[in-house]
Amino acid sequence: QVQLVESGGGLVQAGKSLRLSCAASGNIFSINDMGWYRQAPGKQRELVAAITSGGATNYADSVKGRFTISRVNAKNTVYLQMNSLKPEDTEVYYCNAVEIRRGVKFTYWGQGTQVTVSS
Repeated sequence: QVQLVESGGGLVQAGKSLRLSCAASGNIFSINDMGWYRQAPGKQRELVAAITSGGATNYADSVKGRFTISRVNAKNTVYLQMNSLKPEDTEVYYCNAVEIRRGVKFTYWGQGTQVTVSS
């Protein structure tokens, strides 16, 4: 079993920055993709940003140019630097990690961290 622990959420004014961190621990084989998703009440969880073990990144259009995802493979840790935050970025942010073991895909989720941006 792999556990993901997030940190770094909180309350911030519009235009400011926050940095989210997520560390994986436990029975790790080899983590492939890592990413951040977010979810507002009553809405589906959506991808914010993702990064492969090789460093290739993918972003939602709504955060391009403002958010940056990065990871340290040796620490099984992923980060999300969020700049120029907007009130519409207010959601619960979830860390995600994917492993493939013997051809079987395993997906892990963190417990979520609240990000609130005031106007």
